[in-house]
Amino acid sequence: MPDEALYPRFSERVLTEALADSPSVLIHGPRQSGKTTLAQAVGARMGYTYFTFDDEVTRGVAAADPAGFIADLPSRAILDEVQHLPQLFSALKVAIDRERTPGRFILTGSANVLLLPKLADSLAGRMAILRLHPLAQCELARQPPSFLDRLFDVGFKVRRMERLGRELSERIVAGGYPAALRLPSGRRRARWYEAYLDTIVQRDVRELSRIGSLDALPRLLALAASQTARLLNVSELAAPFQLSRPTIRDYVTLLTRVFLVEELPPWHSNRLSRLVKTPKLHVGDTGLACALLGADTAALMTDRQLLGQLLETFVFHELKRQASWHDNPLSFFHFRDRDNFEVDIVMERGVRAVSGVEVKAGATVTAADFRGLRKLREAAGKRFS
Repeated sequence: MPDEALYPRFSERVLTEALADSPSVLIHGPRQSGKTTLAQAVGARMGYTYFTFDDEVTRGVAAADPAGFIADLPSRAILDEVQHLPQLFSALKVAIDRERTPGRFILTGSANVLLLPKLADSLAGRMAILRLHPLAQCELARQPPSFLDRLFDVGFKVRRMERLGRELSERIVAGGYPAALRLPSGRRRARWYEAYLDTIVQRDVRELSRIGSLDALPRLLALAASQTARLLNVSELAAPFQLSRPTIRDYVTLLTRVFLVEELPPWHSNRLSRLVKTPKLHVGDTGLACALLGADTAALMTDRQLLGQLLETFVFHELKRQASWHDNPLSFFHFRDRDNFEVDIVMERGVRAVSGVEVKAGATVTAADFRGLRKLREAAGKRFS
């Protein structure tokens, strides 16, 4: 595969605009998703100096004197992997309050630092947020997408598309991590994912929480991969472990903080009272999920149930990735009631519009496949697009 730098990152425009408006911009997302590459590409054109806290010397200097470190920075600086030094946020607040020049700092983080209390108290209102995902299919194809715009337009047109067949399974297995995509499928890519997970567990997770069973996390993540696109069931996840349900729930929350899994909340409406209120669980990337399950293209072609689950997760993440640079902010949910009417992905555009996407792995579509969408339309009323 070509180097990741050759692929466009459609979030670049969002980052450039945010730097023109805000003193600091945080790019956060999973490790190896391209945060540093994006920050350095934009920073090189705009005169930023790069510092990474993955470097122990730099981290040690900043930890010893956070205020002095920030004060000595050049006028424009990239601070990479800031989750390592949450104590830096107070010093950043002071520096920004002294000089609120737009675009002073680009921060990157491989954990959801927004959940750290010190950040919530320090940089609120002083920082723009950009979530960066692994590569989207439209970025791999170097083709700007238009699906979300068309979906929310009046009179969305149905079109016949050529079936991808085996190519669809190949795309699901490949996922979107740039470094993994550069490797041939098979054992070499599997080894990359093993090292990737080990790095996250031994470094990021260990820093975020002092948990007693680090060895349980890879096994828990593999179990979560087998349940991707299903309702979160903590009891089932806890069954193979000698750990309590609250402990497993805490571990799932920890995995969401490092972007390895994502919980999709349920959509709600005052018009309906029989809605299921349990979130859905999605592994953060289908390439990672397939590596955890040991599933290759051939396995997906023969296991239709697994293909259906992974396809739903694949579509969910593609829509999330496209939404991350879209002009209109979108919120994501799933819809299910106690009569088993369901819609896999529900999107809200503010308070004005609601739309749904139902994902099917089969080539044959029947009227019954639209029953959940009809129920969602009934609940959303005039807001339904």
